[in-house]
Amino acid sequence: MFEKLSYKARRRWALVVLVIGMPVYIMLASVLATAFGRAHIALEFVIYVALGVAWIFPFKGLFKGIGKPDPDAEPIVWDDEK
Repeated sequence: MFEKLSYKARRRWALVVLVIGMPVYIMLASVLATAFGRAHIALEFVIYVALGVAWIFPFKGLFKGIGKPDPDAEPIVWDDEK
């Protein structure tokens, strides 16, 4: 789904997900985890770890490759390489 977006669009959407989506998800996850009352500490730990990992699976394609240089950009030529 996200692979059809351009490199720059994927970088922008990844930033939106991290800056806006993550705080919203953290609030929803904490409300969900506390909705059932206080559980045993080990069970609570497992719930928080599962919710902490689960958010990335829908966005795997969005974050894939955004840490690498833009494949469509022109290569950088330094002055000493001319």
